[in-house]
Amino acid sequence: MKQNTSKITAIAIGVLAVVGSIAFVSNKQKNYNSILDAEKAPIVQTNYAPSAGGGPVDFQKAAENAVPSVVHIKTVVKFKETAGKQNRQANPFGDFFGNDEMFKRFFGDGGGNFQQPEQKASGSGVIISNDGYIVTNNHVVDGATEVTVTLNDRKNYKAKVIGTDPNTDLALIKIDGKNFPVMSMGNSDDVKLGQWVLAIGYPLNLDVTVTQGIISAKSRNIGINRQGKAPIEAFIQTDAAVNPGSSGGALVNTNGELIGINAAIASPTGSYAGYAYSIPSNLMKKVIGDIMKYGSVQRGYLGISMAPENLDDAAKKELGINDDIDGVWVADIDPQGAAAEAGIKKGDAITKINGTNVSTSAQLSEQIARLKPGDKVDITYTRGTTEKTISAILKGKMGSFASQDAAAIESLGAKFQALTKEQATQLNIAGGVQVTNIGEEGIIGAQTNMKEGVGITQVGGTPVKTVDELKTVLGKQGNNFQIEGVYPGGTDVYYYGINGFRQ
Repeated sequence: MKQNTSKITAIAIGVLAVVGSIAFVSNKQKNYNSILDAEKAPIVQTNYAPSAGGGPVDFQKAAENAVPSVVHIKTVVKFKETAGKQNRQANPFGDFFGNDEMFKRFFGDGGGNFQQPEQKASGSGVIISNDGYIVTNNHVVDGATEVTVTLNDRKNYKAKVIGTDPNTDLALIKIDGKNFPVMSMGNSDDVKLGQWVLAIGYPLNLDVTVTQGIISAKSRNIGINRQGKAPIEAFIQTDAAVNPGSSGGALVNTNGELIGINAAIASPTGSYAGYAYSIPSNLMKKVIGDIMKYGSVQRGYLGISMAPENLDDAAKKELGINDDIDGVWVADIDPQGAAAEAGIKKGDAITKINGTNVSTSAQLSEQIARLKPGDKVDITYTRGTTEKTISAILKGKMGSFASQDAAAIESLGAKFQALTKEQATQLNIAGGVQVTNIGEEGIIGAQTNMKEGVGITQVGGTPVKTVDELKTVLGKQGNNFQIEGVYPGGTDVYYYGINGFRQ
């Protein structure tokens, strides 16, 4: 796990915690898979009613039955020889040493090779089949060259990664063997606020650890998942103590059934500070089931962009948002998408998906994420004072929205303005976009040594002369590309590499 102790409001917890009641399958001839098989594994029902004398609630039996299906996952990312970064064609410090050769003699040219040390991390996992399939977080096994699983009985197994889904931060791994204890699946839709839950995992390099708490919120979107192109967050929030090392572990109800996969904590320090976040089991079952059956997630798209829930009054007025309507407002729409073809328009308020009430973007995203391309979905929406229900057929590819272009330029973490003709003439270029402010949180500030005042002339080899052109060109880039520019008072062209732009 990669721990980061900088001040942040939410962090991935780098390791998994697992909890739940487990089922030992007695029929050794038949594999049982709690994701794909219709029957439920038998679970141990536990009476959590307080004793007549008013004693505390006892979670002993649920914990005892859950612990055997909780595993400790350790990963290694081996060192590799890496070429030094060369972000630009010209050396800005060359003038101090007379020429570049003198500079390279003292400091190197940045093009040499160096070795990065191997990195080790750990997490938790949940056994979901008696032949060794285990669910965990994508961020636990991402980039791993070795994955080792330790069961509660101290037996070690080499594991292989079967498939991952960065958008939901889920992964499926496999160990060889049979008769492993399987955790029974619960229905995360049945989770209620105030309900008792347990979390079990391997936090802080400790042995298996059990904590208890209650459900404090549902369908939380905390904006932590930046691993995929279309991240989905609809977390179950709990106050059960979860720490680094618990990622991928389980959140279970008082029947010992899995209702969530622990993924993140809210913390200013990097350690537990009150709240933890889990991926709902119903969403996990769909994602992991797809990976098992198809090798990848079959995700359907509705083709809308949803209005943020913290819009100011002016933005609400522009969209026609009526606070009296409890729904998700459509801020933008793909003209070729499923929603547009069904008749949904910008400014509509979606209130139900397949009969389930949705009032936040997280709730709507979770409902759609459980479906696949070609599935029919009933959408209830309000336009003006009229409520209607229509059917849409989900499509299998994300559309294009003007708002996505705006989000792409915002992710760079800088302010831009078009160069005037006079400024372009001074720089000896036909035109470009000047960087006027670089923040610490964006991609440019984190990945490059770009300075304010640079005039950007090309992005990914495509010329840009206006901020709108910059937005459009950014929207067409993949994960990795180069930004080219020149500085006032110079003629040298500088190159800045951008990596992981779409991740």
